[in-house]
Amino acid sequence: MSLDLEQLSQAMLTAAKGQVAENWPQIKDYAEQEAKKLAENLVLIEKLKFTQQISDEQAKLMHQMQRNATQAVLLSVQGMTELMAEQALNAALDAVKETVNAALNFTLL
Repeated sequence: MSLDLEQLSQAMLTAAKGQVAENWPQIKDYAEQEAKKLAENLVLIEKLKFTQQISDEQAKLMHQMQRNATQAVLLSVQGMTELMAEQALNAALDAVKETVNAALNFTLL
């Protein structure tokens, strides 16, 4: 297994910050927590795939559920619009897309 929780979390945080720089002070704490949750979810998916406990479809569903939860949290922050939350989330996941997909050996992101 090759995904590193801290590296994933930091890469996603940096990318999200770049997308919502004006609102960063309001969402910083939320973004940090949600980046960690997304990273934990991706590491868990890798572990479960590696041990053949889940299929590609189950992995995609697990990821989508966490993605939806993260988006809901970001939308709850005052001043965040749906577009801003989506842009921050997309930037975060794009930042780790190649690393995650390579580690899983299928396209999750």
